Amino acid sequence: VIELGEDGGFDISNATTSTSESASTPPSQPQDDSIPSESKTVSKNNTTSNIEPKEKKEVENVSQDKKDTKDKDGDDSPPPVGNGGTVDGKYVWTQTLSELTVTSPLPENTRGRDLNVSIKKKHLKIGLKSSNQIIVDAPLTKQIIVDDSFWTVEDGNRLVVSLQKMNQMEWWDAVCAGDPTIDVTKVQPENSKLDDLDGETRQTVEKMMFDQRQKAMGMPTSDEQRKFEMLEKFKKSHPEMDFSNAKIS
Repeated sequence: VIELGEDGGFDISNATTSTSESASTPPSQPQDDSIPSESKTVSKNNTTSNIEPKEKKEVENVSQDKKDTKDKDGDDSPPPVGNGGTVDGKYVWTQTLSELTVTSPLPENTRGRDLNVSIKKKHLKIGLKSSNQIIVDAPLTKQIIVDDSFWTVEDGNRLVVSLQKMNQMEWWDAVCAGDPTIDVTKVQPENSKLDDLDGETRQTVEKMMFDQRQKAMGMPTSDEQRKFEMLEKFKKSHPEMDFSNAKIS
């Protein structure tokens, strides 16, 4: 402490004394030094033990994320045969962009009059009259054009049903509701057929395939991407506007 003396000078006697006393007084030992080194080690080990599970969990989470990504990206299963599938005990089906073909096995020497086949816009029914056996009786997953759909018996032992799609720019993942589905992202139309299409139609098909894959991965479609880009350009042109609640529809 430095004080102003009566003569107008600085009185530093107290400061000197205080400094001397401070100098003569040995510094107090830090509180931590009173803790035995062995105890410190235990404390550090405990701290490490508390951190390790968290770090281990984070490492496990990262490893799991990498595994999930690898499973998605490394799926090398072949595309569905005929871009369709099999419903055990009922039928085999294939498809093109415009139609589906459903083939169902029948008893030998079966004729058309032995069958009960009903094709509706959103429903398919196939049954045997003689045994009252119902092979299929379920709603279709998508709509069809009834007037352009038909069925026939081939070789007396199988029924072939041709269903014309209402929307001829999309792939079906199943024929009837409740049946096993296929992965439409793996559908591969024949290159020759794709090459035969005119430029505009081919672009439409390729866009449709791209959008199908994007939807399957939870990603924006080509139209959604285009709208997002337009919104971003509009934002840059109007920085004074608030777009915090802007939505793309």
